[in-house]
Amino acid sequence: MDVSSIRDYFTGLQQRIVGELEAIEGSPFLRDVWDRPQGGGGISRLIEDGKVFERGGVNFSHVTGDQMPASATAHRPELAGRRWQAMGVSLVLHPRNPYCPTSHMNVRFFVAEKDGEEPAWWFGGGMDLTPYYGFEQDAVHFHQTCSDALQPFGTDVHQQFKDWCDRYFFLKHRNEARGIGGIFFDDLNQGGFERCLALTQSVGDHFTAAYLPLIERRRDTPYGERERDFQAYRRGRYVEFNLVWDRGTLFGLQSGGRTESILMSLPPIVKWRYDWHPEEGSEEARLYSDFLPPRDWIGKTP
Repeated sequence: MDVSSIRDYFTGLQQRIVGELEAIEGSPFLRDVWDRPQGGGGISRLIEDGKVFERGGVNFSHVTGDQMPASATAHRPELAGRRWQAMGVSLVLHPRNPYCPTSHMNVRFFVAEKDGEEPAWWFGGGMDLTPYYGFEQDAVHFHQTCSDALQPFGTDVHQQFKDWCDRYFFLKHRNEARGIGGIFFDDLNQGGFERCLALTQSVGDHFTAAYLPLIERRRDTPYGERERDFQAYRRGRYVEFNLVWDRGTLFGLQSGGRTESILMSLPPIVKWRYDWHPEEGSEEARLYSDFLPPRDWIGKTP
């Protein structure tokens, strides 16, 4: 297990993705290098108030510790007391235009060690799409690219990870999906180290192919205050999920990570309303009826 080569992949992935995003945005991302007092650090790449991305971040982190955080041992109690290290790339992009979807991607590696015992390691990650206005063409493209990323690793892997994503990115207190899903996996160590590393790399390498064509397609769509208002309302659901349910947010905060980098996933402009419902037959209502309920997008006509 060559941890340094995994780190090199993650830092290279961050650089490649930021380069493609800067080409679309037309301006550079802020670069913030940070250290963690408890061990490790990272590089945060941020854009705020851009022409295309109202807020976005592509973060690399490599953090270490002597005691596993509670968020990690809650579902793996046998790892309590082990020293650990975690590294990966996590990104969230909130476009300005409401017809452009928000997207999240994360690929990560975790290892917990104890003298006299074999290291416990696993990979995790995935990508998902959160539109404000639904387009079947975009949904098909995103899900098909997710399927392409996983196809070399087994015919059933995509369906397994898609279903996992639908279950994970779900606001239980709302009985509502955050978006239209994608793929998600965690605790991946089946099939050996090389297979798990290759699968994780394939997910990371396919993100821009899945997402950036949607930005190019929708970035110049005209919009008004109604669309911006609905975008801000739906962004509230994003905030609720990340602060209430997301395991990565909890792990980052409990492990003493950089708060600004952890919370860069939150959108800049958000609204909440009391018991609001979209107008029947509207495009806003169609998001709820036709897109948020989990469905099979593969093979649909774009």
